[in-house]
Amino acid sequence: MSNKKYKAYTLQNFRTLPQIQNISEEQKFSMEVVGHVFPLKSNNYVVEKLIDWDKVPHDPVFVLTFPQKEMLNFLHFEKMAAALRKGSNKQEILDTSNKIRVELNPHPAGQVDQNVPSLNGQKLKGVQHKYPETVLFFPCQGQTCHAYCSFCFRWPQFVWSNDLKFAGKETEQLIEYVHNHPEITDILITGGDPLFMNTNNLSTYLKALLKTATPNLSTIRIGTKVLGYWPYRFLTDSDADELLALFKEVTLAGKHLAIMAHFNHPRELKTNAVKEAISQILKTGAQIRTQSPLLAHINNDPKIWSEMWNEQVKLGCIPYYMFLVRDTGAQHYFGISLAEAMDIYQKAYRSVSGLSRTVRGPIMSCTPGKVQILGINEIYGEKVFVLQFLQGRNPDWVRRPFFAEYDEKAMWFDDLKPAFGEDKFFFEKNTDNIKFSCADSQKELWKKSFAFS
Repeated sequence: MSNKKYKAYTLQNFRTLPQIQNISEEQKFSMEVVGHVFPLKSNNYVVEKLIDWDKVPHDPVFVLTFPQKEMLNFLHFEKMAAALRKGSNKQEILDTSNKIRVELNPHPAGQVDQNVPSLNGQKLKGVQHKYPETVLFFPCQGQTCHAYCSFCFRWPQFVWSNDLKFAGKETEQLIEYVHNHPEITDILITGGDPLFMNTNNLSTYLKALLKTATPNLSTIRIGTKVLGYWPYRFLTDSDADELLALFKEVTLAGKHLAIMAHFNHPRELKTNAVKEAISQILKTGAQIRTQSPLLAHINNDPKIWSEMWNEQVKLGCIPYYMFLVRDTGAQHYFGISLAEAMDIYQKAYRSVSGLSRTVRGPIMSCTPGKVQILGINEIYGEKVFVLQFLQGRNPDWVRRPFFAEYDEKAMWFDDLKPAFGEDKFFFEKNTDNIKFSCADSQKELWKKSFAFS
């Protein structure tokens, strides 16, 4: 089979994979059970080029793309398994799945209730605006991916079709919103994966942004996993040349185009196809910045990270973020403690040259903002986490160090308590009446922060 012709493997047909036949029936059933709660999708490139089937079920890319039994807790697994074993009809299975899903914090960090802005009194579906300078746009045609990461914090995008799914259609409304908010300098087009769209659809959005007289908009970012999961998008897909020409058009128009590429394991950087795809993108004038969460069972080893950063720099990419697994979905399976994360980051960071030290981490994208763990220290006899905001709902919080009690079991920001006997962190004080939202009501706060007239 030619890997240049895309073929997807989903819950409906994953059992047809020849490689799956060597897996026990029990494990195949487990994958089916979990796949009814979380999305399951892989493709022929991932299956044939990235997974080492001799090491399955422990191969990291297999774990990255095929659901594992432990992704559900015991009660949830047994509830879903029972529905399948007794031959429940489709609606009964869906009802069981949805009851489990709503218990898994499907939209963390205020994505629905705090990040969706308004325009002329109407909520802008498909747009999020959490930080002053950056707005996120979810084009409706880009709300799927070439393959699904098993850890993905946006898993609801792929299993729901109601209001719990982000998708925007009206580019005109987005442009008007940007015009009304001069603090916005960056648009992040995200999903799903915007590069799952054909070039004609993507061009509609990008060219509309280029045509607007919006001097404050200087950067267009595209969040994508396509380099890791389907690099042929830039090489042999029918509109690959048009896609690269579109990138070049954006850069020639004077906009900074940043491809925010997700690579979770060094193996994704080793094929000839991905190396050539990266080369072709860089020729357009775009930059590639790389990011990934730190994941148990996949990349929780400093040697993996240093190898990944070194290879990215060698290929011309810029290491950007090491994230921590968000508090949603299967965090209990993929997440690791903050203390272990700090140890892995430090060991990996000090083993690479300065060119790789553009990477920042470990990062928690939580409700108040992007919180970075700076280190673990002892201050006045108390062991503490040293933290700072890289981004905050209030820009005044950014780069202001603060401290939390050391907790070796803590896996997320909500697990932490303020250090030194304080009852609240600094950003929680005097904010009881502040609405943590990036809707129009917060515009005046941002104007003051950025000194807009």
